[in-house]
Amino acid sequence: MDVDPSRVPWMKRVISTVAVLVMLYAWGREHLDLPLPGSVSEATGVLRGATERGADGDIAAAFAARRSDVAVQGEGTVSKLLPDDRKGSRHQRFILRLASGHTLLVAHNIDLAPRLAGLEVGDTVRFAGEYEWNDKGGVLHWTHHDPRGQHAGGWLEHDGRRYE
Repeated sequence: MDVDPSRVPWMKRVISTVAVLVMLYAWGREHLDLPLPGSVSEATGVLRGATERGADGDIAAAFAARRSDVAVQGEGTVSKLLPDDRKGSRHQRFILRLASGHTLLVAHNIDLAPRLAGLEVGDTVRFAGEYEWNDKGGVLHWTHHDPRGQHAGGWLEHDGRRYE
């Protein structure tokens, strides 16, 4: 079969365009889904759908689906205190056990917000932040304000004090 050389550049453009459209479609499926419970409303910059009552369910669903960037609120009991992460921004780290039994690593940026004072195993901590999936249960971060104002701020509450 003979191919007319004048058609080859045209075919390359079509194939390139189709490839770009397929990549955009795949990216859109991953990043432009309808808002999940606990997603951040870009219009208002506040947590939407992240309710304390639904936190265990929101976190369990995000864990099962291997989803990240899910805004959540809730409450848990400190089950383990971990050493601070001192690489890059410093983070106070501890593990919360939720009422469902699910565990969650909290990585609280202590360069942007105060350290939770007097935190001990067995203490209750309320939270609002962003869930990131990992195979051990997930990480809660963005538990503080965003100094650039581009991300909805979170918080931690312990012993009657809010840390943000």
